[in-house]
Amino acid sequence: MQKLVLAVDDNAENLKILGTILQKNGLKTAFAKSGVQALHVIERKLPDLILLDIMMPVMDGYEVCKHLKANVNTKNIPVIFLTAKAETEDLIKGLKLGAVDYVTKPFHEGELMTRINVHLRLKATEEQLRQTIAEKDRFFAIISHDLVNIFSGSIGAISLILEDEANESDPELLILVQQGLEKGHNLLRNLLDWSRSQTGRLKTKPMLVDVNSIVEQNISLLENNTLAKNITMFSSINSETLVLADKNMLHTIIRNLLSNAIKFTPTGGKIEITSQIKENKLEISIMDTGVGIRAEDIDKLFRIDVSHSTYGTEKEKGTGLGLLLCKEFIEKNNGNIGVDSKEGQGSRFYIQLPCSPNYSVSRLDDAHLLT
Repeated sequence: MQKLVLAVDDNAENLKILGTILQKNGLKTAFAKSGVQALHVIERKLPDLILLDIMMPVMDGYEVCKHLKANVNTKNIPVIFLTAKAETEDLIKGLKLGAVDYVTKPFHEGELMTRINVHLRLKATEEQLRQTIAEKDRFFAIISHDLVNIFSGSIGAISLILEDEANESDPELLILVQQGLEKGHNLLRNLLDWSRSQTGRLKTKPMLVDVNSIVEQNISLLENNTLAKNITMFSSINSETLVLADKNMLHTIIRNLLSNAIKFTPTGGKIEITSQIKENKLEISIMDTGVGIRAEDIDKLFRIDVSHSTYGTEKEKGTGLGLLLCKEFIEKNNGNIGVDSKEGQGSRFYIQLPCSPNYSVSRLDDAHLLT
């Protein structure tokens, strides 16, 4: 995206020179002939960087800089002072006010653009770092909260069992413990996978994988969850359906999408897994008869920087990490993920992965087929 630079100078000739240089180097430009006008321009559109003359009537560059650094919306915009002064004391004063650099007049294009580009890159890096830190903080807050809830519930149920001297504890307490530990185990597996992916330690190893086998394994794995809610879950995927993907990542994707469908499908509902070929990609759909998703919430599902958490039909609580992991793993396998849903009308999550429609299980050497 083209960066916007605001040039502020009471000398029209200087603004003309700056405009020519900036536009020649691919930057968008905005101009102001006074400090007051500059603040009005910034209110309408935040620039990526400001070139600010020091010596101006009414409100000089120092005063403008003070206003900018005192405002939470503008304090992180880099300010480069334009000055005919070269006195050390004046330059130090500007830097103490929050300016990042200075350029002396008359302008030298090479020097000016070098300083501008350096500070635009630094600003972009700082913004990315702030966003990453905020995302990590939110992520670990969610994880710690969920782990505390999971293990507190399990520990409480175990305590009741141990306190039962007659050893006639309600079997539902044991089921509660089992469900809590399963949730904790799944959460920790997702956390480990996500952490390894973020640090670059999780490598993608694509091979031809039997989708039906992986789906059936995960249906079996989640059988207790479906039985607890009397949900019918079945697959109509052909037994000779193959995709080019990392086996372990595909397992994680299918497990999380099925778990998500179970969470939002009410007792007695239905979940169906289907597939079809679309432009040499296999589209795997997971359709449920659940509560559906509000239109304004769909874009939030795969973003870590947006707080979005919804209780399941039995008040199940989730972190949203599973869907984030699905998106990351799908993209690592040259695929994509999406969802069609309307509130109250169920949902269809789908993934698309590269496939080889001409292959079949019977034609593949066992060494090349992962199930």
